[in-house]
Amino acid sequence: MSDRGDLINKHYDVVIVGAGSMGLSAGYYLSQKDRDVLMIDANDPPHSYGSHGGDTRLIRHAVGEGPQYIPLALRSQEMWDELQTLTDDEIFRQIGILNFGYKGSEFLERTIDGAEKYDLDIETLSVEEMQERWPGLHGEDLEIGYYEKKGGVIMGENALRTYRRLALSNGAELLVDTPVKSIRPEGQQVHVETGNDSFKADKLILSSGAYNGRMLKDLGMDLKIQPSRRTIAWFEVDEELYSSEHFPGFIGRSRYGSYYGFSSIDGTGVKIGRYDGSDEDDTDPEGMDRNFGSFEKDEAYLRDFLNAHMRGANGKLNKGLACIFTNTPDEDFIIDQHTEHDNIYVAGGFSGHGFKYVPVVGEILTDLVTKGKTEHDISSFSITRDELYE
Repeated sequence: MSDRGDLINKHYDVVIVGAGSMGLSAGYYLSQKDRDVLMIDANDPPHSYGSHGGDTRLIRHAVGEGPQYIPLALRSQEMWDELQTLTDDEIFRQIGILNFGYKGSEFLERTIDGAEKYDLDIETLSVEEMQERWPGLHGEDLEIGYYEKKGGVIMGENALRTYRRLALSNGAELLVDTPVKSIRPEGQQVHVETGNDSFKADKLILSSGAYNGRMLKDLGMDLKIQPSRRTIAWFEVDEELYSSEHFPGFIGRSRYGSYYGFSSIDGTGVKIGRYDGSDEDDTDPEGMDRNFGSFEKDEAYLRDFLNAHMRGANGKLNKGLACIFTNTPDEDFIIDQHTEHDNIYVAGGFSGHGFKYVPVVGEILTDLVTKGKTEHDISSFSITRDELYE
């Protein structure tokens, strides 16, 4: 942590605005390159106000979002395993991932196509095979499944605390509870103003989640990056059916929508959230109702899915949270330079499927900042693609 009195007008190699998941990762990997780094966050990460909140995240290598993500998922797994060697806190638990749903689902078809392209170890299962292995599954939309044994759970808050600790131990600095008021490019430097301090940096990474759109607009780019409200909840379950010793993490595609979830880890109950939403979920990050249960659907649409496919997991509500998603129209990430200011790098649009890539995104941003390029294929994440402006 830094003493504010020492920071006024201080110059850094890199300032990171938004020290959530991607910001802390980038801060750590940049600090390994001996860069003088300042990370700034409006809250105190890890916290519940961004998209990184919550204790667990799924990691799968066969991903239905597109084959361009698979090499990144595989690299991230390597890097998560490396991070595990640097902490006593649990980072990754292999419990397997099951993708299931109805035949003809484009998401499931892309999942298996990508697995075949990269020769991933995936089992294709019929409904009978799934129900024999996991008797807690049922429902008319349970038609086909793909099981990935090597997938599992990232302990998200442990991971971010580890990145934070390691970055600070390498000499990076972190300002918490400090909203950024303005970012001003001036020549070869960027000026950053908070309520109390001002800084100069050679380069800046903007990774402020739901606030990216607003900050980019101030920097002359009006992108379609829409924050929306989502809910997740933990329900009491039949542990014989749904504990993480007996049941995998899951992605479900059904007529009830697109859902993701976690088996009961250490007796906490099944955790489930809905990925897809509607325009009525669109929100402003400062005005979002963060109280779970403010709307009937907060709990109801989660229970609808459980009742249809995992009835034994539809028990007493243990806990519910409202969280904020920030997505692009095509649901692909943004990892790129600003079009007019080549010393500003933008990382955003990660909600719903981005956390598994936290290490490799940090590596990519470090590459861009230190070398001006990366060997990873990020062509799908261009800030100039038409979908961000139409």
